[in-house]
Amino acid sequence: MKKILVSLAAIVALSSSAMAGVNSQTGCGLGSMIIKDDSTAVLLALQATTNGTSGNQTFGITSGTLGCQKTQFVMNEQAEEFVASNMDQLAKEIAIGHGESIDTLAELLEVSDKATFSASLQENYNKIYTSQDVKMADVLDNISTTTL
Repeated sequence: MKKILVSLAAIVALSSSAMAGVNSQTGCGLGSMIIKDDSTAVLLALQATTNGTSGNQTFGITSGTLGCQKTQFVMNEQAEEFVASNMDQLAKEIAIGHGESIDTLAELLEVSDKATFSASLQENYNKIYTSQDVKMADVLDNISTTTL
């Protein structure tokens, strides 16, 4: 019980305004909204753990709350969560035109022709990743308009 109280006290002590920006390393969610200090690995781990508990990150992604941006194109929740959690790896694989993350995304989006999907993603890389700080919702919207 003491550990829980100490953890809660640490969260409260480290928290600031819930309306500020979201940490790009741990994504959106309750943890990123409550714990603003991302200067240490421990705090990043605490953000990520809090984001993943109780489905709050999934809720934020699908509802456009908790610092998450909702996609314009309606996709399944698993695809949204997958892209949010794998933005960097997916970008690398799209750039080279193949990889496990692309295969997983194709399965989540129920794409039957994975080879064509991968080639289309690679061909449209600059249209999908429009900037270095592109958001998950934009990536999914861009994938839907350029490849699906």
